[in-house]
Amino acid sequence: MSTENINGKKVALVTGATRGIGAAIAKQLIQDGLFVVGTATTTEGAARISEQLAGQGAGMLLDVRDSAAIDQLITQIEAEFGSVAVLVNNAGITRDNLLLRMSHDDWSDILSIHLGAVFQLSKRVLRGMTKMRFGRIVSVSSVVAQMGNGGQANYAAAKAGMEGFSRSLAREMGSRNITVNCVAPGFIATDMTEELSAEAKAKMLAQIAVNRLGAPEDIAHAVSFLVSENSGYITGTVLPVNGGLYMH
Repeated sequence: MSTENINGKKVALVTGATRGIGAAIAKQLIQDGLFVVGTATTTEGAARISEQLAGQGAGMLLDVRDSAAIDQLITQIEAEFGSVAVLVNNAGITRDNLLLRMSHDDWSDILSIHLGAVFQLSKRVLRGMTKMRFGRIVSVSSVVAQMGNGGQANYAAAKAGMEGFSRSLAREMGSRNITVNCVAPGFIATDMTEELSAEAKAKMLAQIAVNRLGAPEDIAHAVSFLVSENSGYITGTVLPVNGGLYMH
């Protein structure tokens, strides 16, 4: 079974592609010659993705917590564009709070979006990848999975689970030419970091060896390598992209 769709391109699915890291990944994969489907949580967001991808991809609506919606989305992609050869699990939110004040919903929503969705999406695309005998799954983790962070027990637990899941799946699927890896960003320049005070930014930069915040494109470049043909001997790994914030 061919890894390419009707346009002669591999099909990539990037969740959470409306802005920031997800948008940068989608743009990079387009430049790499893939046909990219990016997901959003609103119809407006999906339309914006389609506009940004300019005919070289498509934006689609998806709530990653909904297993039926995931199955429906992948079925639609397979029918319209071809089997998914590359999956990038990027969709995510934060619900930060000290554990003593964290609600059950704050815990369960984070695990559902960051970990449950990775399970559901990976399982669903593996059917096509197995038939193609090719696949690349990359999940966007976080430096907090390794170093922890006060007020983010839910987020850190979900990301650490994502990394353990990826290592286990890598062992299961390696013989079928399907690799499974994670990219773990550090502090990335976003709308949120722009709102920080000068003092807070200085304190943050003091922890980073390269003395700058990361850009979404830094993460996109790492993902680009891990989904390429050149990365076929790399699986079950977590690639830190944190500028030396945390070394191990």
